[in-house]
Amino acid sequence: MTNTRGFLWSDLETRALLEIWGEADVQSALDGNFRNSHVYRDVACRLAELGFERTPEQCRIRIKGLKRQYYQAREGLKKNGHARKICKYYDEMDRILSGRQGGGLGIGVDGHGAAERPLTPVAAGADGCRQPAALAAPPSAGPGLPPRNSREAEDLEEPDEEDDDDEEEEGGGGELGSPRRNHFRHSSGECSSYAEHAIKVECPPFAIPLPPAEGFKQMNAHTNASPLLSQAKRSKKRHTNLTVDKMMERFLQQSVETEEKFYRYEEQRLKVEDKRREAEHARELQMLQMLGQMLAGISSTVSQRSQCISSNPSQRSNHRSYGDNFNYNSMTAALSPPIVIERSFSVHKAHSIKDMENIFQLVRNVIPPLTAKKHKGQDGRIGIVGGCQEYTGAPYFAAISALKVGADLSHVFCTKDAATVIKSYSPELIVHPVLDSPDAVHEVEKWLPRLHSVVIGPGLGRDDILLENAKGIIEKSKVKGIPIVIDADGLWLIVQQPSLIQGYPRAILTPNAMEFSRLYEAVLRDPVDSNDHHGCVLRLSQALGNLTIVQKGERDLISDGEKVLVCSHEGSSRRCGGQGDLLSGSLGVLTHWAFLAGPEKTNGQNPFLVAAFGACSLTRQCNNQAFQKFGRSMTASDMVLEIGAAFNKLFET
Repeated sequence: MTNTRGFLWSDLETRALLEIWGEADVQSALDGNFRNSHVYRDVACRLAELGFERTPEQCRIRIKGLKRQYYQAREGLKKNGHARKICKYYDEMDRILSGRQGGGLGIGVDGHGAAERPLTPVAAGADGCRQPAALAAPPSAGPGLPPRNSREAEDLEEPDEEDDDDEEEEGGGGELGSPRRNHFRHSSGECSSYAEHAIKVECPPFAIPLPPAEGFKQMNAHTNASPLLSQAKRSKKRHTNLTVDKMMERFLQQSVETEEKFYRYEEQRLKVEDKRREAEHARELQMLQMLGQMLAGISSTVSQRSQCISSNPSQRSNHRSYGDNFNYNSMTAALSPPIVIERSFSVHKAHSIKDMENIFQLVRNVIPPLTAKKHKGQDGRIGIVGGCQEYTGAPYFAAISALKVGADLSHVFCTKDAATVIKSYSPELIVHPVLDSPDAVHEVEKWLPRLHSVVIGPGLGRDDILLENAKGIIEKSKVKGIPIVIDADGLWLIVQQPSLIQGYPRAILTPNAMEFSRLYEAVLRDPVDSNDHHGCVLRLSQALGNLTIVQKGERDLISDGEKVLVCSHEGSSRRCGGQGDLLSGSLGVLTHWAFLAGPEKTNGQNPFLVAAFGACSLTRQCNNQAFQKFGRSMTASDMVLEIGAAFNKLFET
């Protein structure tokens, strides 16, 4: 039985309970052949409507205690007349119990028990167990003896210790408990030849119906059946909605469903994780295979170049014959499968590869040492073609980056409107305001023999006159065999006229994602395949005559039509303007150094690939260092200040 003891009832709550318990339909149901648990369940529901939350068992125990107090008070009324001192609710209980037929619970006014319905006798079976001999006689509807419910009789006749506990907690005359219990056992007519508990008919839960007028109890004249029937229906509906068992069952079902969903989603996640790991493993194996093929090709190329150089020693002094010695034919590249090297290079010594097989180490090899025997301009004279009235910062960033990387002199060929502004940025720059003059190509051509590389595009703009002059400068540079780095608006010129640079292997293009898309569609007449970035870079380089292309992005892709290098050195998420200008300026210097170093220092690799990889790594390192200091407020000027420290960290430590 559910433990409901220890719950105190207030005076208001007790009176509400007595008012509900004394209603005609409840008393009729108690007198009828209904289970008391069903009756008190309906009583608890009605009590809940009044704002008092009690369980059916609590209501039943409270009523039982009040009935004990009432009968004890009525017995004490004969002695001293102080009935209300024993039972606080004597008047309410007397009104309810005296209104029942035959004096309520089969006990007269004098306190003696009246004749009750006989209990079911039991007989001993063959196995020695007590069994009911016959069912009780049907209840009589006459006015003399009212029908009694066996559970109602149990409430008054229970001889166990529960009755004593109820009397003590209710505070209703606990000192009279023992005599009261003996008196009711005697008045009930109970004897050893009858079963202690009457036999009940078990039936499923149902709402309490209204007994007929000629049934167990006479109803008042003003009471009609329709409100009671509707009230019974509401009670049934309320009982269905407020069943604790159903609520717990639904809660447990939802918990099981939620747990099943969790395990199902977790299983799916583990499957996806396994597939990702398998793909990474296959990718690593493929990378190792590609690396092996590349190393085999490098070794054969080095041996061939060594034989060629030993047979023609005059070519050792002329380092600008690199484009003539190597044949970047698209047909040759098509016959041999491309080699893709993908590695996240780090500055830690643990990741360096011996025998100069690491591209990072090759960049360090081509950097000229600082000696006292050199003169001004020997380590690099770089020309920047760009700068107009609207764009003065881009040529400055490219030129100052070239100086900070290690070039001795940096020239800027710009328009007259931009010259004064660019000069005010830095006194280290040599500014030529000739780009918009009628003889601009001739003026720049006079300086080309003194320049080691040319960067075309930063701040150039898209004016027709400036683009035409830039076209002429490209033509003159090609004739002299000068390495050309084309960026920004210079790439817009190449999109309009791809043949201007096609077939010149000493050119390096540095497009971003949008510029690469325009250039790819202009040259190959097809849209970019977003699922094959390596293949797109490789095909574009081959279509342009195996010149070097640096596609800037989350990872920089570098290709010369034969292989693809991937630079994924750690940078930052900040994408401020001017970063591409730092890349083009530093690339102009590293291109000269790699081209000057010769195949011995580059281990037979394309020097433009080595220079491009070094410039990309340096720009990313500057971006990372500046972002660590300034965060979201980082600008290209902050990156310029980090060039020296980043260069030392990557290449000189």
